[in-house]
Amino acid sequence: MAIEAAGVDQAPEDPVSNVLKWVLLAVAVICFGILGWVTVLTYRDAPPFPDSFVRSDGTVLMSADDIVRGKEGFQKADLMDYGSLYGMGSYFGEDYTADNLVRLGKLTEANIARSRYGQALDTLPTAERAVVKAEMQSVLQGVDLTQKKVVVPDALAEAITTRRAQITQSLLHHDFARGWTQAYSLDETSAGYTADFLLYSSLTTVARRPGTDASWTQNWPFEPLVGNTPTTSTFRWTWISFCFTFFAFGVVLFIYERFLNDPDNAPMDPVLGEFKPLTPSQRRVWKYFLVVAAVLLLQILVGSIMAHYYTERAAFYGIPIDKYLPFNFLRDVHIQAPIVWIGVSWIAAALFLAPAISGREAKGQAVLVDILFWVTLFIVAGALLGNYLGIMGYIDKHWFWFGNQGLSYIQLGRAWQIGFFGGLAIWSVLVFRALWPTRETLWAATRQFWSGRIRLEHLLWASTVNIALLYVFGMIPLTGIEKSFTISDFWRWWVVHLWVEQSFEFFASAISAYLLMAVGLVSRRLAERAVYFELILIFLGGVLGTGHHLYWAGEPGMWVPLGSMFSFIEVLPLVLLIIEAIQQRRLIQAHGDFKYGLAYTYIIGAAFWNFVGAGVFGGGTLNAPLVNYYEHATFLTLNHAHTALFGAFGLLGIGLIYFCLRYIAGERHEFGESVGRWAFWLYNIGLVMWIFLNFFPIGWPQLDAVYEHGLAYARSQEFYDTTLFWQWMRMPGDIVFALGALLMAWDFLVKLRPILPIFGTNEPMT
Repeated sequence: MAIEAAGVDQAPEDPVSNVLKWVLLAVAVICFGILGWVTVLTYRDAPPFPDSFVRSDGTVLMSADDIVRGKEGFQKADLMDYGSLYGMGSYFGEDYTADNLVRLGKLTEANIARSRYGQALDTLPTAERAVVKAEMQSVLQGVDLTQKKVVVPDALAEAITTRRAQITQSLLHHDFARGWTQAYSLDETSAGYTADFLLYSSLTTVARRPGTDASWTQNWPFEPLVGNTPTTSTFRWTWISFCFTFFAFGVVLFIYERFLNDPDNAPMDPVLGEFKPLTPSQRRVWKYFLVVAAVLLLQILVGSIMAHYYTERAAFYGIPIDKYLPFNFLRDVHIQAPIVWIGVSWIAAALFLAPAISGREAKGQAVLVDILFWVTLFIVAGALLGNYLGIMGYIDKHWFWFGNQGLSYIQLGRAWQIGFFGGLAIWSVLVFRALWPTRETLWAATRQFWSGRIRLEHLLWASTVNIALLYVFGMIPLTGIEKSFTISDFWRWWVVHLWVEQSFEFFASAISAYLLMAVGLVSRRLAERAVYFELILIFLGGVLGTGHHLYWAGEPGMWVPLGSMFSFIEVLPLVLLIIEAIQQRRLIQAHGDFKYGLAYTYIIGAAFWNFVGAGVFGGGTLNAPLVNYYEHATFLTLNHAHTALFGAFGLLGIGLIYFCLRYIAGERHEFGESVGRWAFWLYNIGLVMWIFLNFFPIGWPQLDAVYEHGLAYARSQEFYDTTLFWQWMRMPGDIVFALGALLMAWDFLVKLRPILPIFGTNEPMT
């Protein structure tokens, strides 16, 4: 047993690992310390709420209370899953901030032209139109949000009144031609407040911070009409970050080659080198595997319907399903489904592998594994039902607790969120007791940990704690909505980004290294060295790298240098992962009778897509401030999201399941790999087809449209109508990808047959 083995407990100290452990601890403390400090600054420097916006005659246009009520309406109606605010949300509808900013600018221009010249704007000579435009820009940029009472010039006040009425009516009526289903959960009053919130948010993107030439969103979005162009800081830190990254590449590769890539003569520790009889808890995990396949198929189905809406917004092949399944609900399901199935795959794999690692079954573990499964299933089903009932207006008073919370990726109501966190915490406890099932093994593990001799097993369990704890920050404040979208989005990214770039990477690195060691391909010493070094880089990039999501959402300007520098570091551990994947492939090929070839095909594929999707399409390009300024909220972000989330973490989850399935088969049962390999290549071909037949052909022209016309046009239906052929070309990739998922689901069923209760097999597996 790995934890108990005297050879492990008494192994000679590795000086390189000892140094890396202390560096990792220092980096973790420093990174979260800095994150705590900038959290205080973010609260302090977020866009303020004036007590009121008033006309020159003192008439109130909107108050702080109206705006806060409007944010509640924005979340209640789940508008973030139809369009986007500050570029955050769905890319199907308009970006509310950019669209309303341009409309306010045009209305204000028209009002100034009438009051100054007594004519319509388009009838004025060029010189006079330039004067009107300059005055409009001065009016919008001159709004001082730090004042308790903001006196709004008459031309802008009239524009706000006009646009407020337009937004209110738009929210309350269907417009299937643009794929819009009315906000069932809003009435005339709440829709008006929501309009106030959207208009206030647009003003924050153009109103300058006192004493600066930058708006509260660093002059994002790019809209030349109102004078929004990149800041000097945006340009400067892009250049500095590229220089820093290339230098860091050299340092990282030197350290890796000098200290981590030595010829390995250390003893092996093949914990999973032999197949042992399945424990009762391992026999109960099959349910999790089938849920993974089912939820992935659901995600693909919903994603295909969503993709079709970009080409035929009024219906799905003539069927008006948007009357009953609004686009924002479909997006809820589509973006929460991968969190569910990837999370369940990791939960199941950890629960299955832990007793195999320890060599014993903790008392009552099988019953607890069953309980966790049914609790998880109940929470997921309840959350999805609550999402739908909240959007459709059936849950009114308690929408925040049981309906749709309206924040992208964490839409589930607060009660379901608390339950989901409870499930993650229980999972961590179950992994803990499975790794150290007896008092003796627990004492040995504790002695190792507190003496500084941290093992890979400790890191595996720590990664589960990390995943559970970081989810808590998405529930700030616990019992109600946060009045500021900037602050809400800040905490939302603590879940979405820190989960993916820190917690998920933590788990992925630890489990990949452990399995590599456990099947006898590398020594424990080299596996632990590699993990410590990768985690140092993951903490640097994953924690402070959160800043690249915070450039343009109203956070203070210091996030541009901080976010860009550390966001670029995100690519460095991914480079190491791809190097290790190449080495793993060579080791496997040299190992003639390697039993886990199919599982490692997926794990190596995950390393590749982690580098491409998260590294090349993310940290290596899109995180550059000047690039992100124009690219933010376009199809190029969709490209990054799909290739990184499924490619990196989805393939890893499937690989872990195949690892468990191979262990289940043991020596006595045939384990065919052909179906699983077909599924793997269909997944990969589907991803490539999405990139070259959909994301790139739409994303690059959309980026051009932003640069030439501004974001409002690039996100308009007018622009999307120019891309209809490439929207249709999403279908071939969807079909290929779906075939892979169907083959995988069938393969799961076939390989689980020896332990499925419906077949009545109770034979011991060896």
